[in-house]
Amino acid sequence: MLRHVIAPERFFTQVSNEIIRHPRLSAAAVRLLMWQLSLPVGVDEPLWATAKNAGIKKGAFTVAKRELKAEGYFHEWKLQVAGGEWHTKQMVSNVVLSPEEAAALRDGSPQVAPTAPEPAAGEPTTPPVGRYPTNTEGKKENPPSQPSHVPEPLIERGSLILASVSHKERRLRLNGRDIQHLAALAGEWLLRGATAKDLREALTDGLPDRVHSPAALAHNRLTRKMPEPPPFTAPVTAPQPLRTCAGTCDRVFRPVADETTCRDCRQDEAQAAHAQNRSLSHGQGPLQARWA
Repeated sequence: MLRHVIAPERFFTQVSNEIIRHPRLSAAAVRLLMWQLSLPVGVDEPLWATAKNAGIKKGAFTVAKRELKAEGYFHEWKLQVAGGEWHTKQMVSNVVLSPEEAAALRDGSPQVAPTAPEPAAGEPTTPPVGRYPTNTEGKKENPPSQPSHVPEPLIERGSLILASVSHKERRLRLNGRDIQHLAALAGEWLLRGATAKDLREALTDGLPDRVHSPAALAHNRLTRKMPEPPPFTAPVTAPQPLRTCAGTCDRVFRPVADETTCRDCRQDEAQAAHAQNRSLSHGQGPLQARWA
């Protein structure tokens, strides 16, 4: 594969390969994030408007927004302003931010402000805010233990449920890597017939006031409270092939078992046999020889 690339002189946006090749972000999520990052400085465009301009439909936008939030590229707050009105404030970033880091940047905290990429020589340096995602396609060491029999759609749905719980319950804040590790366990719940409500209740019921390790607690609960697998049901047998009735009608029918005549012919035969038995019981049958 040959590639010929000429860097544009202007009107371009630098996006890391970690975002472009992210194993857990859908194409719509990557497109949405790149569109937001490419907006000029000072443009205040909500995420839904960007999705509309990018040609992302409502269903795909909802999933993409959840993915970006679960991975730490998108943060959203409901803030009350002067006069008592509530406004929604959103933030996107080209690196993964924890909720605390994002809130600090939102409030302009100097302790976590991003540092210059190339500081002057001799000046003390501090790591920039945020981090690039770990355990991407290029890094395969220590892969998460995930049941191989869980279908991928159920794993994806499980990750969305985990992200929703993490967003609503502050004591169970999970980052993108935590959700990736726990998604298959959540998918196993769904495979065994559990609902999203069952998962949420198992994770949040009776939480202690302070949770030191949300990921460990979630893993423990998902494993310990795992519902029993559904009972085995015998596979449905294939229907019998069509056959021609061996009676007088010459009709084509589908047998239930090994019968050779159709239902009408079997009814006619049964009625004829019944009539013959009645005539014999009244002495009207053919002459029978008796031996003394």
